[in-house]
Parts: sequence; structure tokens; C-alpha cells
Amino acid sequence: MNDFVERDTVTVDVVVIGAGQAGLSGAYHLARSDIDHVLVDHAPRPGGAWQFRWPSLTYGKVHGMHALPGMELTGADPLRPSSEVIGEYFATYEERFGLRVRRPVHVAAVREGSDGRLLVESASGDRWAARALINATGTWDRPFWPRYPGRETFRGRMLHTADYPGPAAFAGARVVVVGGGTSAVQHLLEISEVAAATTWVTRRPPVFRDSRFGEAEGRAAVALVEERVRRGLPPRSVVSVTGLALNDAVRAGLDSGVLERRPVFERITPTGVAWDGGRRVDADVILWATGFRAAIDHLAPLRLRERGGGIRLDGTRAVRDERVHLVGYGPSASTIGANRAGGAAVREIRRLLAREAGGTPALAGAVAL
Repeated sequence: MNDFVERDTVTVDVVVIGAGQAGLSGAYHLARSDIDHVLVDHAPRPGGAWQFRWPSLTYGKVHGMHALPGMELTGADPLRPSSEVIGEYFATYEERFGLRVRRPVHVAAVREGSDGRLLVESASGDRWAARALINATGTWDRPFWPRYPGRETFRGRMLHTADYPGPAAFAGARVVVVGGGTSAVQHLLEISEVAAATTWVTRRPPVFRDSRFGEAEGRAAVALVEERVRRGLPPRSVVSVTGLALNDAVRAGLDSGVLERRPVFERITPTGVAWDGGRRVDADVILWATGFRAAIDHLAPLRLRERGGGIRLDGTRAVRDERVHLVGYGPSASTIGANRAGGAAVREIRRLLAREAGGTPALAGAVAL
């Protein structure tokens, strides 16, 4: 049965897609600027991607959670699941600042509308005609699964960080963890306490950071990610250029051998993984901690992508269409970056609305692919 019912189009100045850190920050600044907007989110409840995190990721293990603008997160129990702590914080934030989130709303497409407006269409038939768009859809909906020969033959279980249920599900199992980021390390450290065996494989040798990581280092890391976005390449995460923090738990994992890294395998076999030269590891589970890609397929009708595969930005603004702002994308994918990007996007949108009131926005860039 098709549930799609086309409804009347609602005219609004700005549509914000996504009510995670970046979307809430953008909506907060829009409200303070008294700009007419609608905020939609596909998730069933407040919390952004945090609401889907695994139970063993307690708030005390969260790396660098920055408060939303205008309201600190205080008094949180570090032993509670981060999904609960941050979900409740986001819910309180929405209520305090009157951010009316329409949920669940799945945006199927954003396309060119009439009179110079963008037409935002939901899968259920809701439509909004907007003069500008803040896209804050993040990455959680697009887990990246690498392809390796023999994957379809594996008789064990495969899952991704996005589906990670916590360590208890791996009791007594032989587990291969693939990926060189923080999630892979966290998974390994807790799975190793209950699993029969763990094996860690990465494409590149991991880099552990045993030095101070202050504001200057953070700016340098963000600049590396931003450079890719400016060139129209798919963004890498900020974490991918900062290295892995060498804390006490990580040191213990290195000393015990749990974090002994192997180069990534050549193929997957029915009973595990194998390398050229004859090395094999038997496995009951392959856990892919291989990251996520930006959830931006709904923007495809606008043809914003460059030849390199990414959307080229000037700040938060899409170079090919100045009405479109991406926040929580590339250099603004961290929680503090998302906060700043929300404010920056709204400043640009204020200028656009003032300049283009009653007119047709100027599109930037050459003909898209």
C-alpha cells in the first residue's frame, strides 16, 4: 500500500533538515533572528544520532561533547548511557527555546521550485517552498560497508558500528574488528573482556596521540578537513586527522595486545578472513567500524556535487547554490563545529533574505554534473 498523499505546499523562509547538534544550533539562531522556518527530523524522538548509540557508550566515555548554544549540559551522570543523557538534554533544549520539531519526517528530495524557491518534499507528501535550506542530516543514516572478495560466503555474522549492541552480544565469539578510528578502539577494549578472541585490522597503521591537543591543534585538524571540502572532495571526519587519544585504557590495550593491529585482509572466507601468503583468522563475527558517509542523497536533484564526488562549500554555503547551507558536514562535523556552523549559516541566510527579498536568488557556480 502506498502511503504517499500529496499535500498543499507550505511557504516558509527556511527549512532545517535534521534536529541533531547542527540542526538545533541553526534553528536556535533562526529563532533569535525571528526568521520564519520549519525544523524537521526523521528520528522518532529528540537526541539526533546520539539516541541510537550503544548502551555501553556511557556519557563519561563521550569524547568532546560541547553544549548547544544558550544552554549548558550540567550535572550529567558519567555512568549513564550517552543516548539517555544527550537525548534528554536535546529534548529539554527544544522545549526551553520553543524549537518545534516536526518528527518523524523523512525528506525524500530537495529540488528547484517556482519563484526562485527550493521545494522540500517528504516521503509522506508534505512539501515546503523555502528561500533557503539548512541541511543538517549528518552521517548516521549512511554507514559505510567496504566491499571485499568473498563477503557473501561468510557464514558468521556481520554488523556495523551503527548496529553495535554492546559487548555482551559477543561473549565467547571470535571477533574481527575492522577500522582505525575511535569506535573501533572502544569496541575492541570492551569486546575483548568477553570474547574468545579479537583481531584488529586497519587499512593504515593507527596513529596514537600522546600530546596535548589544544585549540591550535584543533584548528589545524579542521583546516585539513576543510581543504578537502573546498576542493569538492568527499569530506573526511575531523577525528580521522587528529589521531587516537592515548589514554589509560588505550595504553592498557596496547600493553595487553588487544590493540595489536594487523593490516587489512585480502578476502573474506566462509569461516573468517585471509591474507595473501596463507595467513588466516577464523571468526564468528566481523564488526565493521568503518565510519559513515554524509547523508545527502536527497539533495541530488539540485546537482550540487563536484567531479570529486563532494559538495564544494564556501564556509557553510554550497558554492553551486547559495541558498543551500550544509552544517555538520566535513569541517563542522564535530559538536563544537556544528554549533559554530549553525550560527554562521544563519548569518549568511540573513544577508541572502535581505538582498533577495522579492527577487530570484543568484545561483553560484558552473553547470553541475
